Amino acid sequence: MSESFEIIEESFRRILRPGSELGLLAEGFQFTEGPTWWPAMGCLIFSDIPGDTIYRWSEGEGLGVFRRPSRRANGNTADRHGNLITCEHGSRAVTRTSPDGEVATLADRYGGKRLNSPNDVAVKSDGTIWFTDPPYGVKPENCEQPANYVFRLDPGAAEPVIVAEGLSRPNGLCFSPDERLLYIADSDKDIHHIRRFEVEGGNMLGGGEVFATITPGLPDGMRVDAEGRLYSTAADGVQVLSPDGELLGKIHTPQTAANCAFGGADGRTLFITATSSLWCVQLAVAAATPIDGMIAGS
Repeated sequence: MSESFEIIEESFRRILRPGSELGLLAEGFQFTEGPTWWPAMGCLIFSDIPGDTIYRWSEGEGLGVFRRPSRRANGNTADRHGNLITCEHGSRAVTRTSPDGEVATLADRYGGKRLNSPNDVAVKSDGTIWFTDPPYGVKPENCEQPANYVFRLDPGAAEPVIVAEGLSRPNGLCFSPDERLLYIADSDKDIHHIRRFEVEGGNMLGGGEVFATITPGLPDGMRVDAEGRLYSTAADGVQVLSPDGELLGKIHTPQTAANCAFGGADGRTLFITATSSLWCVQLAVAAATPIDGMIAGS
């Protein structure tokens, strides 16, 4: 077994192929984030936040620039209509990019005040857009919101609504395969928690208990596979947890991992952004449904 994998529970082996290996796809960036597979374009999209660039990568064409400047884009995901949804620190907004390149601002204010710095985003199958709004990308004196919220933006709505508050630094988020649960990372240096919320009637959230505590480092970007396992980035790579929160194993990366996403032709490649590099590993499991605009097993 490759040294890239740390097996804690034997069930971790179920996610690996016989030839699974961690592979380097690209390096030399400032800080990589926001990977997502964009099915409409057949490529991976990821951000270099301080580099003010969104990159694209595909097996056939390799690495290229998708957008520069990117308004310091961070998190990305794809919706069910083939659009790219992006959180931008520079504009303090959530935007939508159509496959033909048209960009539209979806949300940049709540209660008449500017958002902090939208960080990461997930799209539910009903078209609602869920995003976190910590202050990482804005100076403290420029924050207009009284707290760091998690928002939901309904299709066609002029303004988002708050679905979670009380988190110190809400960060990565993702839905369970049946969309009955929403996982949210609280990436405070003194907390290290992943919280689990129940998606209730009216698309509101209940619960919010601690699902897992991530060490070393902090939980950041997250994804869920088709069988409900959670993949959380951490200082030592990607930590894989069971639906009950048990740590099953780790995919180690040479640098601190910031985010991850399933993609590729069959949805079974896990792409990992780690500090100045982009990595991938072929797995035996596929993305959850819906995640990154893909259908599990397709």
